[in-house]
Amino acid sequence: MIPGTTLDALDEAAVRKARESFAQKYANRFQPGEVESWPLATFLDRARVTQDGQITRAALLLLGKAESTWRLSPYPAQLTWKLEGPERAYEHFGPPFLLSTTRLYQRIRNIQLRLLPQDELLPIEISKYDQKIVLEALHNCIAHQDYTRNGRVVVTELPDRLVFENEGSFFEGQPDEYIQGDKTPRRYRNPALAQAMVELNMIDTMGYGIHSIYAGQARRYFPLPDYDLSEPDAVKLTVYGGVVDPAYSRLLIQKTDLPLADVLALDRVQKKLPIPDEAATRLRRSKLIEGRKPNFHVSAAVAEATANKADYIRTRAQDDAFYAKLLTDYLEKFGQANRAEINQLLMDKLSDALNDKQKYNKISSLLTRLRRHGVIVNTGSDTASCWRLTERIAKRN
Repeated sequence: MIPGTTLDALDEAAVRKARESFAQKYANRFQPGEVESWPLATFLDRARVTQDGQITRAALLLLGKAESTWRLSPYPAQLTWKLEGPERAYEHFGPPFLLSTTRLYQRIRNIQLRLLPQDELLPIEISKYDQKIVLEALHNCIAHQDYTRNGRVVVTELPDRLVFENEGSFFEGQPDEYIQGDKTPRRYRNPALAQAMVELNMIDTMGYGIHSIYAGQARRYFPLPDYDLSEPDAVKLTVYGGVVDPAYSRLLIQKTDLPLADVLALDRVQKKLPIPDEAATRLRRSKLIEGRKPNFHVSAAVAEATANKADYIRTRAQDDAFYAKLLTDYLEKFGQANRAEINQLLMDKLSDALNDKQKYNKISSLLTRLRRHGVIVNTGSDTASCWRLTERIAKRN
């Protein structure tokens, strides 16, 4: 409780958002409009933001006005976004954290990426960072921060990754225990804050947050996150915004049913990290990795399969109507074309399975067939051709 603090210390926009989030979370428990009709004090108590109508630290952190944060002194209430790389910048964000986390996310340069080169696989466009993953990581930092250490939550944006840092050791168990989604924490460092964030649909308390971040990155074909607990009183989480090993990403694209345990092992392989012997045996048996311990790498078979798809695109023959349309469109636009110009138009469009002579003969056959069907006419000679659309076709176009 914070003595002497009233509901006037809360931000109106944050309170409206809190009602919306609470109503959404319990949409099948309450009638539409019911949550909105509750008096403010009733809503805040039911959402575990206040206790018996009294303002708590959790209430100020999540819903407090920026000018009310002095009431949390000496503990700072601040999120910091920091840009590192060729350009450098930073911005601090205070309460209400329910709104500030989205504002921080919007500062991150979230461009669209082409995941793989077009000559290897039809490109997949995907955002550099997923909003749900970023907010899950940021909300976890807020929930688990050790506020008595007088520090801030920091999100550092590097050219190819985000690093989330919060004060305090990893509170319950180890990160690896939560990746599969099987472990449920028995306690929280900030139980009142965590409970309020659950009610406002910001986090869950079943230990699924880490699992959802890892699974989300795998669904996006990106490297899995990394936890760094090397500092005893800090937790760092790295979320990647790009490809480390293209073979890994191609494998995830082709094999969408891989168990998360296999994806975890493959992720370690691409990062040149050791994997357990039983995982290596399993992946080798499935032909997902090659090489000798400890120098494993993602299997070339996947790259070959991908290359075969690209080869098919390059070598398949288009329907003759496709080439005929290219030629007639050209003649309609430019009026005429000699044989050299027609070769330039069509040669690189023909299948790579043909050599240059075969391509030349195919174009000759196409010209003969179109002439016989009254589509084009050669107004020049055999040695100095001048191909045009026939008057009948030209008038129709």
